Amino acid sequence: MSNPSLLILPGDGIGPEVMAEVTKIIDWYGAKGGLKFDVSEDLVGGSAYDKYGVPLTDETMAKAQEVDAVLLGAVGGPKYDTLDFSLKPERGLLRLRKEMDLFANLRPAQCFDALADFSSLKIDVVAGLDLMIVRELTAGLYFGEPRGIFEEGNERVGINTQRYTESEIDRVARSAFELARKRGNKVTSVEKANVMESGVLWREVVQKVHDEDYPDVELNHMYADNCAMQLVRAPKQFDVIVTDNMFGDILSDCAAMLTGSLGMLPSASLGAPMANGRPKAMYEPVHGSAPDIAGQGKANPIATILSFAMALRYSFDQGAEADRVEAAVETVLASGLRTADLLGEEGVQPVSTSEMGDAIVAALDASL
Repeated sequence: MSNPSLLILPGDGIGPEVMAEVTKIIDWYGAKGGLKFDVSEDLVGGSAYDKYGVPLTDETMAKAQEVDAVLLGAVGGPKYDTLDFSLKPERGLLRLRKEMDLFANLRPAQCFDALADFSSLKIDVVAGLDLMIVRELTAGLYFGEPRGIFEEGNERVGINTQRYTESEIDRVARSAFELARKRGNKVTSVEKANVMESGVLWREVVQKVHDEDYPDVELNHMYADNCAMQLVRAPKQFDVIVTDNMFGDILSDCAAMLTGSLGMLPSASLGAPMANGRPKAMYEPVHGSAPDIAGQGKANPIATILSFAMALRYSFDQGAEADRVEAAVETVLASGLRTADLLGEEGVQPVSTSEMGDAIVAALDASL
């Protein structure tokens, strides 16, 4: 059998720096961990625009459709702010999500014990936190039509359309219920059914899927504004949160800060199974390209490394190895090593991006 295939798209800003540390982990598995991957690399976002004049080429898109999983760093930066909307780096990312039909975005928010006092919330509120947000990723406001800026009378109007079909809601709801069965068996479905017709349909479809096929899973419904409040009031009440594209974007960033840093949060974007049974998949950190610190060795690579751990778990059925990577991260954090974004104690010197990656590789060595 051939090795599983990975396409690495480092992207912009700190993307290449953090992805270099993931490459160390992949190489470690090939040399010592008994898992070999066929790895290729290409461009996306601003780096693709700089070379090809588009944020994602058709050739790169075709590669992404063929591999077992895509690992993406980050896209964007201020140098691209004046580009036409269709050429902005983020359009490359959105094209990948749309054409690969990656409809379920999994964003865990887990508070490592070593970082419990780094959160802006009280330790007893966040200690032991382990929740998962399942964000619908290929519909809603970010893709609905009509969209654009139009002339209306004597002024311009900006239009985005919130649009969901029953089937789009159904499939992401099933992803959330299946995931909950492997976790705490509880789903909170989030929308704004009190003011949005799309929210009414969302609630009805999620309830129908639950009642017909997942009655064993606890289900409750919550308005998005209340969910935002509850995330900072009592986040451990949640197990799996399933919500639409826009609310998921906002709530997952809110949940990320419960853990202390966006530099700690991975994500997985999953689609339908391919012929080999593996889902279409792309893995990326929640954080952005952070152009202000690019090239300085200050970036935290842990979110990207944990994104690879999610690839091990969800694309390659290597749950034990995903646990190994996560445990290595926990070990390094417990030892007191911190990148600049995680400094909370006076007198603690930050380690560089590469030093953090090396420490995690050393922890993997120690786990054998």
